[in-house]
Amino acid sequence: MDVMDGSDMAERFARVWQRIERAGGDPERITLVAVTKGFGPDVVAQARALGHVDFGENYTIDLLRKAEAIAHESGSAESVRWHYLGAIQRTTARKLGAVVHLWQGVDGLGAGERIAQAAPGARLLVQVNVSGEPRKQGCTFDAAPGLVAGLRQLGLDVRGLMAVGPAGPPEDARAGFRRLAGLAGDLGLAERSMGMSADLEVAVAEGATMVRLGTALFGPRPPHP
Repeated sequence: MDVMDGSDMAERFARVWQRIERAGGDPERITLVAVTKGFGPDVVAQARALGHVDFGENYTIDLLRKAEAIAHESGSAESVRWHYLGAIQRTTARKLGAVVHLWQGVDGLGAGERIAQAAPGARLLVQVNVSGEPRKQGCTFDAAPGLVAGLRQLGLDVRGLMAVGPAGPPEDARAGFRRLAGLAGDLGLAERSMGMSADLEVAVAEGATMVRLGTALFGPRPPHP
């Protein structure tokens, strides 16, 4: 069942903001992206009713379905800001070009070219593989400056860097997050999207301006069909 008790969801959001503050973060300067992967449109609507506007999705069809449902309910497609977190194929870019507020996870010029064709001037973040794990998406630290420059040459609005922490204890993510924040500063990029439900405190302490949380807000994620 998608919908939880409204007071329970409100309490979950409140606890997350408390975690952010205890870690030294300023709620006025950190964007909380609620990742609704695996949940239905009702969860988005319920969070929206609490005043939340930033939502993350990994799958094209799911994002379109939820965006349509929320736009129909609210009467405006702009009542939420969609962050796309998945792989960026040509079809994905074409279908989501007019819907996505921020493309997170751009890790190569090919993805940038697809976005530029579908949504000229789109906002995006460059994903860096901070752990060096082979299965993790993202460019290397050394490749990031050149990729940022190349994406800007395509006319895209590069807002910052994004990373997924390594598997394991939250503390294992600290060095990579610190390096990502430093690189973003060196490149003059304002946004540093890092930190999920497990490693939120480490990410905030190391300078995250954006965190992406699902489980902490909505509970265990249902399996994707």
